[in-house]
Amino acid sequence: MNKRSIKIGGAVLLAGAVITASFSFFHKENPSDSLFSSGEQAPEYVFTYADNQPDDYPTTQGAKKFAELVWERTEGRIKIKVFSGGEMGNENEIAEQVQYGGIDFARVSIMTLTDVNPKFNVLQLPYLYRDETHMWKVLDGEIGDEFMNDLKGSGAVALSWYDAGARHFYNTKRPIERVEDIRKMRIRVAKSDMMAAVVEALGAKAVPLAYSDVYAALETGYIDGAENNWPSYETMNHYEVAKYITLDAHSRIPELQLASQATWDRLSEKDREIIKQCGEESATYERQIFTEREQNVRDRLIKAGCIVTELSPAEQIRFRSAVMTVYQTYCKDYIDVVNRIAQVQ
Repeated sequence: MNKRSIKIGGAVLLAGAVITASFSFFHKENPSDSLFSSGEQAPEYVFTYADNQPDDYPTTQGAKKFAELVWERTEGRIKIKVFSGGEMGNENEIAEQVQYGGIDFARVSIMTLTDVNPKFNVLQLPYLYRDETHMWKVLDGEIGDEFMNDLKGSGAVALSWYDAGARHFYNTKRPIERVEDIRKMRIRVAKSDMMAAVVEALGAKAVPLAYSDVYAALETGYIDGAENNWPSYETMNHYEVAKYITLDAHSRIPELQLASQATWDRLSEKDREIIKQCGEESATYERQIFTEREQNVRDRLIKAGCIVTELSPAEQIRFRSAVMTVYQTYCKDYIDVVNRIAQVQ
C-alpha cells in the first residue's frame, strides 16, 4: 500500500502553558484530513514558525515571506505556519523551544543566545559598528558565518541574519548632544546586565523595567528616558511622552532566523538547501522593509513634534570612549573578534 508521511511540528503557548505538538502519522494517497480542505493535496511536512512581534512588524513579514518561498520552492511539500504576537511565548521561551524541538523555526534576538555561547555578547557591544553598511559586511561575511557555526551542538541551526535596526536614547527632559547631557538621568533598560553597564558607564542610572511599563514610567517621571529603535518608539507610543530622541545608534543587535536541529535532521539535503536559500532571501526582504519602516516612522514622528538630535563626530568618539570598560568586562576573551570586526571595510 502506498503511504505518505506527514510531519506536523511545533509548540503553542496557551495561558502560559507550553503545549508541544510534534507527531507523525500516515495517510493514503489523496488523504482526507481536517487540517486541509477537501481535495487539497496534503503537504509532506507542516512546521511551526514563532515570532513574538506583531503581525505587521518587519520580522513577522519576513517570516511570512520565508513560509511563502518554502511553499513555492518545494511545490507544496513543506508548509510553514507563522505564529506572531507572542502566541508561542516570549523570545527566551521561543529560543528554548527551538532547541528542544518543540518549535520548528523562529526569529529571535541574539540576546537570547548568550547563555548558549557567550561569544554572542560581542554582537551586543555598544558602538561596535561604524554604520549599518559596516554591520552587514560583517554579518554577511566570514565573521557572521563563524557566529552561525558557533550554534552547532546547541539544538538550533542558524539560517539567516535579520535586521532589528539601530537603538537610540530618548527622554522627557532635553536634547542629548553631549555625554554630560545624559548623566544622572534614569534610563530604562531591559533585563540585560550589559545594557545596564552601558547606561551606568555614560553616567546615567540604569532602571530595569518591563517593556509594557515604560510608557507609564515616562509619563509619571519614574524614569527620564529609555532606548529602542524607531519602530518600537512609535509602536509603544513612547514619543508621546518622551519627545527628545538622540540618534547615537549605541546598539545594532542583529537577530537570527533559526531552525530546530531536530527538525533539520529530518529533512533531506535538498530540502535543507531550499530552506537555507529561502531564509537568506527572506532576510533580504526583511532588511529592506525594516529600513523603509524606520524612515517612514522618523518622518511621521518629526511631524508629530519629536525633536531629533544627531551627535557630532567628536561626541560620537566621546560616547564610545565612555563605554570601553564594557568591552573589557563582557568580552575580554573575544577582543580578537572585536578587532577583526573593526578591520572590516
